[in-house]
Amino acid sequence: MPPKKKTHEVTLALEAGNAAMVDLGKMLGPTGANMRAVKVEYDEATAKNRGEIIPVIVSVYEDRSHTLAYKTPPTSFLIRKSLGIQSGAANPLTTTVGTLSAQQIKEIAERKLVDLNANDLDAAIKIVAGTARSMGVKVAS
Repeated sequence: MPPKKKTHEVTLALEAGNAAMVDLGKMLGPTGANMRAVKVEYDEATAKNRGEIIPVIVSVYEDRSHTLAYKTPPTSFLIRKSLGIQSGAANPLTTTVGTLSAQQIKEIAERKLVDLNANDLDAAIKIVAGTARSMGVKVAS
């Protein structure tokens, strides 16, 4: 049997364990995918991470079936969660919203390593530290 032909690929950032049908409808409506089935599958797979934002890539095929590929939460989300803040600084050059310890940066880098364009943990730590600085977060050495 020949492989199925992919007709659409959509990346969504949804709340883990509680995907909003409105968000799914906006992005998946034109694809013809079964939004209810996508929601149920996503919610079951991400239920243990409730409260986080888990991006997912939804691939829709010509027979309207779908597959889901899960990513790690965005780096900025993990930094905000680690510091307990709502958002980064409006002007990161003049404002500091918090300080991340070396241990916190390492934990975030370890979690994000599979999705980052980095070959090792040291490179991932540098990427996470750069994201933190761009948000107005000080990085402890």
